[in-house]
Amino acid sequence: MAMIIYSCLKEETKILAIANSYSQNQVGSTQNTVMIDKHRELDKKVTEVKNRALEVEQEVKNLEDLQDEYDFKCKTIQSRENEHNGIAQNELKQEKLILTNMSITVNLRRKEIVQKIGELLNIIEHTQGSLINEELVEWKRRQQIACIGGPPNACLDQLQNWFTSIAKSLQQVRQQLKKLDELEQKLTYEGDPITNNKQALQERTQFLFKQLIQSSFVVERQPCMPTHPQRPLVLKTGVQFTVKLRLLVKLQELNYQLKVKAVFDKDVSEKNTVKGFRKFNILGTNTKVMNMEESTNGCLAAEFRHLQLKEQKNAGSRTNEGPLIVTEELHSLSFETQFCQPGIVVELETASLPVVVISNVSQLPSGWASILWYNMLFSETKNLSFFLNPPAARWAQLSEVLSWQFSSATKRGLNVDQLSMLEEKLLGPNLNSAEDFIPWTRFCKENLNDKSFPFWLWIEGILELIKKHLLCLWNDGCIMGFISKERERTLLKDKAPGTFLLRFSESSKEGAITFTWVEMSQNESVFHSVEPYTKKELSAVTFPDIIRNYKVMAAENIPENPLKYLYPNTPKDSAFGRYYSRPKDTPEPMDLDGPKATGYIKTELISVSEVHPSRLSTAESLLPMSPDDYAHLEILVRPELEMDTFHSS
Repeated sequence: MAMIIYSCLKEETKILAIANSYSQNQVGSTQNTVMIDKHRELDKKVTEVKNRALEVEQEVKNLEDLQDEYDFKCKTIQSRENEHNGIAQNELKQEKLILTNMSITVNLRRKEIVQKIGELLNIIEHTQGSLINEELVEWKRRQQIACIGGPPNACLDQLQNWFTSIAKSLQQVRQQLKKLDELEQKLTYEGDPITNNKQALQERTQFLFKQLIQSSFVVERQPCMPTHPQRPLVLKTGVQFTVKLRLLVKLQELNYQLKVKAVFDKDVSEKNTVKGFRKFNILGTNTKVMNMEESTNGCLAAEFRHLQLKEQKNAGSRTNEGPLIVTEELHSLSFETQFCQPGIVVELETASLPVVVISNVSQLPSGWASILWYNMLFSETKNLSFFLNPPAARWAQLSEVLSWQFSSATKRGLNVDQLSMLEEKLLGPNLNSAEDFIPWTRFCKENLNDKSFPFWLWIEGILELIKKHLLCLWNDGCIMGFISKERERTLLKDKAPGTFLLRFSESSKEGAITFTWVEMSQNESVFHSVEPYTKKELSAVTFPDIIRNYKVMAAENIPENPLKYLYPNTPKDSAFGRYYSRPKDTPEPMDLDGPKATGYIKTELISVSEVHPSRLSTAESLLPMSPDDYAHLEILVRPELEMDTFHSS
């Protein structure tokens, strides 16, 4: 009864989780629609800015033509007045009246242009604010998510188009203000709109342009060692890493004009660092000129390909004196350059996300855990003391990040059932779903239950096992993987004898996989689990071949393979046949002259479990099994004489 209730509650939890997932997908679809609408609105605003800038340019040109005509008429009338050749007073009076009307028109045109420039700057300020405070911030957050295995970040090209359009429009405004200044020098008068407004307009235009240029300097690709492309932001001393910078304002005149310098821990000083904080020198070519030739899309970029770090060895210092361990110590990589144009100089600086510096590759898993935790919970780039008091994470956040670790390295993330098992592993059976908080120490530092290793290192070991030995099986969904023993028996209980499933061992830090199958004995379900296979065994024989050739050998019984159906009911050979080292029922190729031609009999490595007969026929199988019950052996046999070999042994 307890098992039935447990199963019902599990199913209910699963149904609720699926409903919640559907709801989130609906929300995600709505968010995508909102984002598309938002981008269309931005496109519309940027187009309006471009059109208005062109209008202002044309208006200034018309004003220039009008003022030239006015100036010509003024000089003509003055010249004719000086001639004293008896010009009719009425004609001269009429020409002066026309000149007065023209001066009024010039003044009105100047007012209109000044007003239009002010309105244009209002639109630019609003549009630029949306770009910098919303779109760029969202892109940086998406970049953080992509760094820790989330969905790939959207391309920067769209942002670059917007930034470049606004920058060009501001450049046009600066040019038109210069022309207005020239026109003012040719003609000015009391109450001149240009004289009254030009300084404020110039200062505002320059401020907006500086703000745009400063915000457009970004780290397009975060620091990463080419040897570990899926683990950015973890850098090993003495190993080269790459990082790419980009200026989102694409102006041809800037090509080869910006020299970027890389600086490590620029803002770190003795006062704001914890005790034992390590210091590093940055080696390699730490300066680079931004250009458009290195990029595929012609953007202004600089890629550092040969940087590396070397720790400063100060006499008497120790790196383990402080409260932070090496993999919790965060560092900063900054980049600076100077933008120079006539009349404007802008200091540009940007920084990478915090990096962890390790000295041994064995520290990589723990360093990556720190990167996951920081970028999951925090969006700032310079909170280097984050791990002095790291916040806890909600399960809803952590579960998504855990799934990303699998989907980024393989083609399949974690489903609801698998995440449910991991949730119990972290929080115990008395959990409260997504509202539960997991502290940093529970995730990465404290030993898991009665084990001698923490939760994250267990997950890391399984990830490595999948990538190196089980990738195809995991991608095809053959491996159930994360499932408790209780849930395992609930699923197999009513299945046909010989039905089995594959799950990861909970007791191996290095990662191991096992299988459990069900048999019937005296109308009761009997379960058997084999000792988990580690990378050592899987390096010798592939897991599909182990499943194919696995035998159970009991006293006075003919050994046979008890594995018939992969859960729920897929025939074993249908599930794994494509991965066998040789096709099913295809004999090994033999020399025409037989075994004597080489002097050897062909052999094959298989797994055999020695099980006491009582374990195969009594209800004792329902009890927890000891290692002696399911120990497996590797035996070399002749495929063509397999049964005889077993009988003789």
